[in-house]
Amino acid sequence: MPTLLMVNGFRFFFYSGDRYEPRHIHVTKGKATGKIWLEPEIVIAYMVGFNNKEIKDIEEVVKKNSETFKLK
Repeated sequence: MPTLLMVNGFRFFFYSGDRYEPRHIHVTKGKATGKIWLEPEIVIAYMVGFNNKEIKDIEEVVKKNSETFKLK
């Protein structure tokens, strides 16, 4: 589970075994967890345990860093 980015307590990472799915990024903070598709467009797959403000913050970070995430 290589960590790609840490921002405000959010950990953005990927699982190397997820290679058969479209590109995506996982995020955790405490016990909260989520998954965001990066292709064909940025779409939340799921968010569990995050409040609305945290989800908005996560979306902003992903939009800002999506090209970098896709390189990994």
